[in-house]
Amino acid sequence: MTHATSESPAGQSASQAAILVGFAEALAAIEVIWSLRAAGWEVVAFTRAGAKPAARRIPGLQLHPVCPPEIDARRTVEDVEALVRAWRPAAVMPLDDYALWVCSRAKLDGAANAGAKGDAAEAALDKQAQLHAASEAGLLIPPTEIVDDLESSTTSPFPVFVKPGRALYEYEGRLVRPTGTICADMSELASASTRPWNGPLLVQPLLTGSGEGLFGHASDVGVVAWSAHRRIRMVNPQGSASSCCASTPVDASLTTPAEQFLKLLGWRGLFMLEFLRDKEGRPWFMELNGRPWGSMALSRRRGFEYPAWSIKATLDPLWSPVAPSAPPDLRCRHLGMELAHLAFVLRGPRSEALTNWPRAWPTVADLLRISRQDRLYNWDRHQPTVLLADTWATLKFYLSRVVRSKQ
Repeated sequence: MTHATSESPAGQSASQAAILVGFAEALAAIEVIWSLRAAGWEVVAFTRAGAKPAARRIPGLQLHPVCPPEIDARRTVEDVEALVRAWRPAAVMPLDDYALWVCSRAKLDGAANAGAKGDAAEAALDKQAQLHAASEAGLLIPPTEIVDDLESSTTSPFPVFVKPGRALYEYEGRLVRPTGTICADMSELASASTRPWNGPLLVQPLLTGSGEGLFGHASDVGVVAWSAHRRIRMVNPQGSASSCCASTPVDASLTTPAEQFLKLLGWRGLFMLEFLRDKEGRPWFMELNGRPWGSMALSRRRGFEYPAWSIKATLDPLWSPVAPSAPPDLRCRHLGMELAHLAFVLRGPRSEALTNWPRAWPTVADLLRISRQDRLYNWDRHQPTVLLADTWATLKFYLSRVVRSKQ
């Protein structure tokens, strides 16, 4: 196993202006690195040992392997601590839930943590706690049954969505990330109960509608720089990250309860709140993303530099971002995920509850439809190999999942 070294690379001197980010293979990594570099910082990144993230194609980026938390989470913490001692960064920014867990437990030796800390970090990984705070703040939450295992579930009626109560679980010294599933009836629920679950589990009615994201920057004086998007397509129509999303006006009825929700959590810095808006127009709270989100490209193309803003506010608590005065309306697409979306559509649904599955030829027509408002994730004309590497890595990841699901 390769671990992080305790010294800076040969020819490199430790820099107080450097920002340490990770994991470099996170969905938001490339856009976050570009955001920080555009603001004038040197960026250093940690990556899982053995991984080949597309971010490695960013010219001049220093990448350092650490023990994967899926193998030994405590060793990952030690490896990140070694990198902090070596580089003495001004700040550390976790880019996904794994890194949020690691950075909230690491001794950062004088570096500022630009991610969630303390109780806020715990809430960012605890979906049950998020639902409680959302309800207290006045946000609409789905009826939820909380169980330790599916065999004890008494939920009805079907269909239901079963999801883990936490984003991550520490199990036998390693981090595991179970995924949710949809159950159309008792038979599918019984089948799902045979999967290896870590409790608690959340069982909710399967809601249908349009996914939306609400974004902003939380500070001591409140939330500023609100923005929003709606999902057009998800990689897996059953539920996953968006492969295509579009800007949408901020729902003014959500900002007050959302701000109260963040206040209850003691939240600071960037955030994303996920909602599902049903056919009646009701926005149901789904979860908080307490770290940079996968669709960061859309925010950045519209002038919302949330990553750089979070670093600036972390280093200077009196600083506050100014939102762009006239952000353009755009649609942003992830090339690799759009192609993977087609593969999932062709594979077909995994549950009888998914009766509105996209059809193949309309999906192809939608994917080929391009407008002037379209932008791409992870595209910079001065660094074209980054997009190529990201597309190839994405296709390998998702297509392997499609193949495994057929076996």
